[in-house]
Amino acid sequence: MDEVIMDQIMFVAQQVVSWIASIAIIFGGVVPYIPQYRDIRRTQNAEGFSTYVCLVLLVANILRILFRFGRYFETPLLWQSIIMIITMLIMLNLCTSVRMATELNTKRRSFTDFDWNYFWSWTRFVDYLQCVLAFTVLAAYMTYLLLDSVLFVESLGFLAVFTEAMLGTPQLYCNYQNKSTEGMSIKMVLMWTSGDTFKTGYFLLTQAPVQFWICGFLQVCVDFAILFQVYYYSRYPQKPISHITHTTSAKAL
Repeated sequence: MDEVIMDQIMFVAQQVVSWIASIAIIFGGVVPYIPQYRDIRRTQNAEGFSTYVCLVLLVANILRILFRFGRYFETPLLWQSIIMIITMLIMLNLCTSVRMATELNTKRRSFTDFDWNYFWSWTRFVDYLQCVLAFTVLAAYMTYLLLDSVLFVESLGFLAVFTEAMLGTPQLYCNYQNKSTEGMSIKMVLMWTSGDTFKTGYFLLTQAPVQFWICGFLQVCVDFAILFQVYYYSRYPQKPISHITHTTSAKAL
C-alpha cells in the first residue's frame, strides 16, 4: 500500500514539474522584454533597443510554426512561438510610436516604397505588419508546396532555430556601433541568458530535434558576449568626454 501511495505522489510531482516547465517555456521567453518595454515607455527613447531583434524573433517563430507541419515537436514550444510573435509586434508598435513622436521632421518611409535602403526602418507600425504578413504568406505557400520533402522540412527547422540563435546579434552590433550599452536593459539580457540556458536544457530533456539544442547553445554564447560588452563598455567607456558630460547632466535632471 505504501508503495502505491508513493508511486501516486511521484506521479503527481512529475506532472506538477512538467506543468511548471511548460508554463515557463511558453511565457519565459517574453519576460525579458518587460523591463525593456518599461524603459522605453518611461524614457520615450527607443534608440538603445534594436528593432532587428524583433525581426529575428518574428522570422524565427513564424518558421518554427511552419516547421511543426512537417515534423511534430512539443506543444508548449508551439505556444511559445505564438506568444513571442504577439510580444514582438507589441514592441514594434511601441518603438514606432516613440520614434514618430520624437522625429517629427523625418521623411516618412513605408513598406510599399520597396526601398531596400530603408528596410525595417519604416515610419508606421502598419508597414512592419504588412511585411510580416507578406513573409508569412510566402513562407506558408513554399512550405505547402514542399512539405513532402524531408530535406526542405529539416532545413526549415534548422533555419528557424538558427535564426533565433542569432537573436542577440543585432543588439550585439548595435552596442558595438554605439560603443556603449546605454539605453539597453541589462535586466533583459540577464533574463535572455537565464531563459536560453533553461530552454536549451528543456530541449535536451524532451529530446527535441537536434537543431533546437545545438542552436540553443549558440544562443547562450551570444548572450554572454553581450554581457561582456556591458562589462567592457562600463569599465572602458568609448564615448567622447563631451558626450558623457551631457548624458550625466541629463540623468541628473
